[in-house]
Amino acid sequence: MTETTAAQGQTLRQLGPTVYLPSAVYSTGIGAVAPVIVLTATGLGASPAVAAIVAGLLGLGQISGSLPAGVLISRVGERRTMLTAAVFAIPALICCMLAPNVLLLGAAVALLGVCGSAWALSRHAYLTEAVRPELRARAMSTLGGVGRIGTFTGPFLGAAAMHLAGLDGAYLVAITGVGLATVVLIVSPPVPHDRAVPAGAERPGLWAVIRANRHTLRTLGVGVLLVGALRASRQTIVPLWGVSLGLDPATIGLIYGVSGGIDMLLFYPAGKLMDRYGRRWAAVPAMALLGAAHALLPLATGAFGLTAAALLMGLGNGLSAGLVMTLGADASPAAGRAEFLGAWRLCSDIGQGGGPLLIGAVTAIASLTAAAITVGGAGLLAAVLLHRWIKPHPRYE
Repeated sequence: MTETTAAQGQTLRQLGPTVYLPSAVYSTGIGAVAPVIVLTATGLGASPAVAAIVAGLLGLGQISGSLPAGVLISRVGERRTMLTAAVFAIPALICCMLAPNVLLLGAAVALLGVCGSAWALSRHAYLTEAVRPELRARAMSTLGGVGRIGTFTGPFLGAAAMHLAGLDGAYLVAITGVGLATVVLIVSPPVPHDRAVPAGAERPGLWAVIRANRHTLRTLGVGVLLVGALRASRQTIVPLWGVSLGLDPATIGLIYGVSGGIDMLLFYPAGKLMDRYGRRWAAVPAMALLGAAHALLPLATGAFGLTAAALLMGLGNGLSAGLVMTLGADASPAAGRAEFLGAWRLCSDIGQGGGPLLIGAVTAIASLTAAAITVGGAGLLAAVLLHRWIKPHPRYE
């Protein structure tokens, strides 16, 4: 079998128009508004603290949407779930743009998070069944890669639109992106494995699936939670460290952008590494690098040191592209797969929501240096747990 052969005779290139293109366009649209939510909240009179809470509701919506999305996919299929998510995402974006107060803005942001969770989980569930195991990591890392490209380019498109239409311009880019992704989804031919569980077939309940897989969720799932925390922490601690060094916003943005560029370049090599040699070969080095980069931040006393640490974070994060989705696909049962993947995504989402909170809490109690060292320790713990609980590669480990 070649590197690009997938189930049903499909290749990764053939999956592009039906799987990767809609995801890339959707991610680009949402990426355009991610940095703007805080500005919208402050424009409505919110304090910086309240604005940060409003922005955090996007993650809270993702967390709360994971389990219901898994159930919905099982009942109506991936395609209908994504269309449902888009149907609600566009009004949510319009509401964000036109919200007369912070309360309504917060509700719309949370709904946007729920829709994003449903969209992402649908793609994950589809690829889990549509791609053969020997190609799985490359398929998942490519999905993660197009999402990262979208969230990287989205803010630039949003910034360009804001020069013409103010904050509304970013929301118009997002509405266009979600709308285009929906159109691509509608006009694309039906794909194999996109189906709901037949009405007459046995459909295990959500909690029954969680109970049956509780050992996996409380072992490997904890490792995945730490992966999510580390990924989110780097997005918070790099700007904070730059501010503590007195760097100007443009320099901080450039450092962060270069780190993101390294991250994006590694998604396919990371998937190939996992497929060829096993998941541990990417998971353990990725978490060790992310942890070490955080732990070394106290040595960064200027722009050069922060750039070096940020590049190391980008390298570690890039090596973990598609890791969470691949491990979830490997561990998912045939019966109740969508429900399991919803619970699996919940572990990662909790970590992503908790990472920045951990930094804030430790910084408030001790210092930003203590927060960096704490997150560094979490990275080393994640590397140990993933090495312990990831099943060895059948040929190479």
